[in-house]
Amino acid sequence: MPPTSSRSSVALALVAGLFVGVVFAGSVGWLMLSRDSGRSLLSHVWSSVTGRVLSIDVSQPTVVDRIQRLQRLETVVYTMDKLVTGAKENPIFPDFLAGDRLLMMVHGEVVAGIDFSGLKPGDVRLNGREVHLHLPTSQVLSTRLDSAKTRVYSRQTGLLVPTDPNLETEVRQEAERELQAAALADGILQTAQQNAASTITSLLQGLGFEKIEFE
Repeated sequence: MPPTSSRSSVALALVAGLFVGVVFAGSVGWLMLSRDSGRSLLSHVWSSVTGRVLSIDVSQPTVVDRIQRLQRLETVVYTMDKLVTGAKENPIFPDFLAGDRLLMMVHGEVVAGIDFSGLKPGDVRLNGREVHLHLPTSQVLSTRLDSAKTRVYSRQTGLLVPTDPNLETEVRQEAERELQAAALADGILQTAQQNAASTITSLLQGLGFEKIEFE
């Protein structure tokens, strides 16, 4: 074969090989791109079908219901230890003959807060992300003595009279009254109102409100 013809054949073979290589590489690249795009599209569709969308219900009935669930919101617990004396005396005979004296060490607590059970829809007004709430007045929810930490410290009964079975009960009742009076004097209701406002503010902010005003 002549030299010129051989060179032409070699050049033609090289061009053909290069063309096949380019076509093959392009095909592989297109397949990979198509496969990646398909995976991406499939992943997007799957996420759309199975994904979760954030939804916050801040309608008035929902807000009223959430607050009503708090029922009796206890915001302050006031505790006290106190010596309380009770006595029964006879106007004629001295105590060592007809008296009955009791000294009791009491431990009790006063719980204050707000009762939301009576909250009405009209007490809550909504305006977008703003809420106006009529906050009920704080009150003493309970006053009780801790029986495990309350005990009779001393008891003196006259020689001529029996022990009065009601004296201890009366002393306990008086101790509860004094305990509540002391708590009120120390501002337990004001503290309960402030703590309740703070608790409700956190609750409403959790529901998505940005501005909370109390009336």
